[in-house]
Amino acid sequence: MSKFFSFTTLRDRWFRYFFSYSGLRSVSKDLGDGTVMHCWIPRTYKPWKPNLLLLHGFGANAMWQYADLLCHFTPKFNVFVPDLLFFGGSFTKRAERSESFQARCVMKMLENGFGVRRMSLVGISYGGFVGYSMCVLFPHAVERLVVCCAGVCLEEKDMRDGLFSVSDVEEAERILLAQTPDELRELMRFSFVKPIKGIPDYFLTDFINVMCSEFIKEKRELIQSILKDRQVSRFPKIDQPTLILWGDKDQIFPLILGERLERHLGNNARLVVIENAGHAVNFEKAKEFAKHLKDFLL
Repeated sequence: MSKFFSFTTLRDRWFRYFFSYSGLRSVSKDLGDGTVMHCWIPRTYKPWKPNLLLLHGFGANAMWQYADLLCHFTPKFNVFVPDLLFFGGSFTKRAERSESFQARCVMKMLENGFGVRRMSLVGISYGGFVGYSMCVLFPHAVERLVVCCAGVCLEEKDMRDGLFSVSDVEEAERILLAQTPDELRELMRFSFVKPIKGIPDYFLTDFINVMCSEFIKEKRELIQSILKDRQVSRFPKIDQPTLILWGDKDQIFPLILGERLERHLGNNARLVVIENAGHAVNFEKAKEFAKHLKDFLL
């Protein structure tokens, strides 16, 4: 294969075309203090439509994680799909790494940049942490919340108690921030019930070089911030109607964390477990995933 060919770059360009074809446009907003956020926003904002915010997890940029959902929601919603800080086209020079800082930046971008003050919200994995934080910080802004495979109710001691498939934070960082083909294969084994086998090294290396080689230090700090001093007893409750979606075989955030979140929120929350799906439930069970979202949001 020619060293000038990049399947990942080609695929990323296709996603850009698809997002544009779906009625969105790419915008970057300078929030001040060295913080810039990139977001896909409606090409034409329609004030009679409700707003829907889609927050991605770790991995590639937001396009790769939400392309399959656009056709279900762009006809009914003004859809906003940002890159969270240190992913895609978003970054900050500030030292904050908490999900609450991410949440404040997203809200500042939406409100000051686009005049969006009310929305429903879907957060996959790390995006669920940020989305939950938005519900806490801006309770009047978020109408409904979907948390997908996001262990927001985890505790710092869960790692020591053996809840996770990894033994410590350093091992989690190594897998989530894969920098070699073997590490990326390991991440796929953790994320999928039936991971694709036989992918050549050059495809995996290309993906790492294009999507996973920037802001490694900062992303490690994001992971560390998730676990630091976290206790359910101090975890705030939210009042928004909440759908909790989980794959029954999730190895990154085990199902027990979804059950814990449902208990924590009480009558405001409903847990839906998708069978034979891992952490990447939005890919493995895309149709079922989209159906549950539509039933809750529409």
